[in-house]
Amino acid sequence: MALTAELVLDAHAALGEGPLWSTREQVLYWVDILAHLVHRYDPKTGENRTCQVDTPVGVVVERARGGLAIGTKRGFAGLDFATARVEPWCHPEADRPQNRLNDGKCDSAGRFWAGSESPDKSGGFHRLDADHRATTMLTGIGCSNGLAWSADDRTLYYIDTFTAEVAAFPFDAKAGTLGARRVAITVDSKEHGWPDGMCIDAEGMLWVGHWGGSRINRWDPRSGKLLATVPLPVSQVTSCAFSGPKLDHLYVTSASTGLSDAERKRQPHAGGLFRIQTGPIGLPSVPFAG
Repeated sequence: MALTAELVLDAHAALGEGPLWSTREQVLYWVDILAHLVHRYDPKTGENRTCQVDTPVGVVVERARGGLAIGTKRGFAGLDFATARVEPWCHPEADRPQNRLNDGKCDSAGRFWAGSESPDKSGGFHRLDADHRATTMLTGIGCSNGLAWSADDRTLYYIDTFTAEVAAFPFDAKAGTLGARRVAITVDSKEHGWPDGMCIDAEGMLWVGHWGGSRINRWDPRSGKLLATVPLPVSQVTSCAFSGPKLDHLYVTSASTGLSDAERKRQPHAGGLFRIQTGPIGLPSVPFAG
């Protein structure tokens, strides 16, 4: 049966990104980077609440102690959603003000990984430990986007959009370190659009949003083969996350920034939040330990 995408929130986000399903609250957190907003969408009520911060925010994760952690143009910080209070922690790229943290997730030990978007490929991919200290794990990054760990915790899949590839790194879960990079998937950007955010399902398959491609693709990272395509009525598909009590739905974010007037007419729901009933069950997110 062909999978279809349902519009659940016609948000008209400028740059919707970073969906995160909270198993604790049974809600979806996501961000609008350019609007400096963290969103909280409750599928039971349809209510979407927002929290305004004073800088572009590229990623949000939960904290094990309660509350949220974010990655922004000013580095890593804690966030109290109810009061919008931001607690700055550290800024691994303070010497590169043109860069900003863009996408991230927590590994099984609760370490917060996030990379940056950089116009001159001076960005990095960083690991934030529970003591709020950051370690740079990769350098020379252009646009850090999707990341996901295999269920056995032995592989980290990672996207730098500018490479049009999904890379795979051997992962030492105890030490939180990476081995040598290899290419798991090569994306034809003319056909599919550029690989952006992604998540992994319980079968080890990767679901990738494709910027400029109007689609979510399901890829097999072991063979590099395309398994399925879900079309969306918007071109700038940014990221996705499994959700729901059974983790069998996929929320998908999108963007409206940069579209011409003609493109906006053809894509009236650009920047919307979509949902796909997938069948394959996802893996739960892990909160930040710090």
